[in-house]
Amino acid sequence: MVIETAQKNQKSANKVKPEATKKVAIIEMSEESQKEVEATAKASPLDELVGHAEMAYAAYLEAERQVIRAYRDNELQVSKAQRKAEQQAQSIYDAAVAEALGAREEALSQAMKAYDKALEKAEAALIQDKQGADSACQESIAQALSARNAALDETWKTRDDCIERAWSIYSKMTK
Repeated sequence: MVIETAQKNQKSANKVKPEATKKVAIIEMSEESQKEVEATAKASPLDELVGHAEMAYAAYLEAERQVIRAYRDNELQVSKAQRKAEQQAQSIYDAAVAEALGAREEALSQAMKAYDKALEKAEAALIQDKQGADSACQESIAQALSARNAALDETWKTRDDCIERAWSIYSKMTK
C-alpha cells in the first residue's frame, strides 16, 4: 500500500515541477507512510517489517531522483564551463587576428611613407613590405587558429571525460 502511495506521489511529483510541490508530496508521502506503518504495527511484526520495507523503498526512489537531478545539474555545469572555455578561446583568437591586422596596417603605413620619399625605392619597398606584412599576418592568423582549435579540442575532451566519468559513476551506483 505504501509502495502504491509512493508511486502515485512519484507520478504526481514528476508532472509538477516546482520544488515546493515536491516537498509537500514527500511530506504527505512520509505522513501517509507513517500512519500506515502505525496501523500495520498493531497488526503483526511481519506487517510492520513490510511497512518498514515499503518506507525504505519510497526513500530509495526519492534518493534515486535526487541522484539523477545531481547528475543532470553536473552535466549542465560541465557544459556551461565548456561554453565559457569556447568563448575565451574565441576571444583570444579575435584579439590575435585584430593584432595581426593592426600590424599589417602599420607595416602598410610605413611602406606608404617610404614611397612618398623616393618613388623608385618606395615601389620596391612597398611590394616587399606588403608581402612581408601579408605573410606575417597569415602566419599570425594560422598560429592563432591552431591555438584556438587546440584549446577547443581540449575543452571538448575535458567535457566529454567529465560527463563520461559522471555517468560511469552513476551507472555503477544503479547496478
